[in-house]
Amino acid sequence: MAEGLGTALLLAAVVGSGIMGERLSQGNDALTLLANSLATGFALSALIVAFGPRSGAHWWSEVVASFGLVLIVLSCDRPRPWAAPLAVAAYITAAYWFTASTSFANPAVTLARGFTNTFTGIDLMHTGPFIAAQLVGAALALLADRLR
Repeated sequence: MAEGLGTALLLAAVVGSGIMGERLSQGNDALTLLANSLATGFALSALIVAFGPRSGAHWWSEVVASFGLVLIVLSCDRPRPWAAPLAVAAYITAAYWFTASTSFANPAVTLARGFTNTFTGIDLMHTGPFIAAQLVGAALALLADRLR
């Protein structure tokens, strides 16, 4: 339940900030992306703090995005629990800018974004390849974590 509710709230932040950013930026896509990524990063940080104790907590770019996200989650240790929300949110906020896909990095988020026709949406027909790339990235991160 925590995963579902957390994902729903994160998607509300992603889609809502995308709509608001698009309306307020007057056609400036860079400003829209900045507003969307900052709002998403801040919301993600808050949601990890809120739901962390209750949960287990485009193609190539999604492999990179998912790899980085999973590796960061695996690298956060129990003695510093405050670091996880900051590290994950900072990574996703940055990955908005360095991945072509704006870092969906989560199959549930990818599928949900396939059902919106806003600035933050993608074509529903493209969700399968995105999700496949995310699974490859996650598997590579698990492998890299075991090798360290």
